[in-house]
Amino acid sequence: MRQIVLKIHSRCNLSCDYCYVYESIDQSWRTQPTTMTMATLERVAHRIDEHARDHEMRELRVVLHGGEPLLAGHDGVEAALRIIKGAFPATRFSIQTNGILIDDRFLELFHEYGVSVGVSVDGGAAETDRHRRYASGRGSYDRIAAGIARLMRPEHAAVYGGLLCTIDVDNDPDEVYDSLLAFRPPRVDLLLPHGNWTTPPPHRDRPLAYADWLIRVFDRWYEHRPVESGTRIRLFESIIARLFGLPSETETIGGEAPGIVTVETDGSYEQSDALKTTAEGGPATGLSLADHAFADVLSHLAVTAPYKLGSKCLSCPVVKVCGGGLRAHRYDAANGFENPSAYCDDLFALINHIGDRVRADLTQPAVVTQ
Repeated sequence: MRQIVLKIHSRCNLSCDYCYVYESIDQSWRTQPTTMTMATLERVAHRIDEHARDHEMRELRVVLHGGEPLLAGHDGVEAALRIIKGAFPATRFSIQTNGILIDDRFLELFHEYGVSVGVSVDGGAAETDRHRRYASGRGSYDRIAAGIARLMRPEHAAVYGGLLCTIDVDNDPDEVYDSLLAFRPPRVDLLLPHGNWTTPPPHRDRPLAYADWLIRVFDRWYEHRPVESGTRIRLFESIIARLFGLPSETETIGGEAPGIVTVETDGSYEQSDALKTTAEGGPATGLSLADHAFADVLSHLAVTAPYKLGSKCLSCPVVKVCGGGLRAHRYDAANGFENPSAYCDDLFALINHIGDRVRADLTQPAVVTQ
């Protein structure tokens, strides 16, 4: 097990129109408790301690998630961190937030427990407010930017994890990239909007729109990353890593076996949240903290959620890099997951472009200076 995603709050203070939790076919959030209770947190801590002892783990990553996890409040967030840290001191924490509620007390907690903070923002004001809005329709950029500004202070560098940007190909890639770099993030995650063959991603009528967008950003990042703040982009780094046979750091690339377990606010175990976009109950396992150890859910996932690829993927020259792409993006209601990714052509073009750039650099003669 590489990571636990812990849903400490199941609701959100925004109403983003592309949200895979609230706007997709799976609506199980409606029956979830709003917050994770102390009793459930204690069960999580017990299961973590149990798993760590049984497998002699040196560390474990726990991501506080939602909904919007900061809606759990200072006391709720502190309780989650304290209880889990008490059970397994080697836990490495991160949190994914929209940043709106970040304040001095939360920052104190993040420092106290070593929490890496990721904030979701899609570029500048126009790009972000296109999708990331309140239920009233009002944009959220100003308050998100204010939260990020707090993280950007030098004294908070140790807890500033980076930014997550969902791609909209109607947004200019250079403007988005410049806006993200203005926040001086140590890392940026570029997220393809979730979709599959039954519910296609936006703009599938525009061939290679996502590849073209990402290639624009990659070329700037690859050519200038030493001087443009040193920001890491996990998607690009994972593709380069897979080109050399190294592990990927993202579910989107590589096709590794399941190693992420989600715990919902009611204590039920689920698979990746992205599977909420496939079918009602798509990520459900039928297992829960009360009756099952983490080892049980990992065994269950290995049997019921195999990462089996179809013949088109297996015969593809880049399959060892993409691994078929994100599993949720391969879904078709008619035949399950044995399909190429709905982003297959985009991934193929992007991987080949990155491979060409990297190979060209490796074959260049060394420059000798006096």
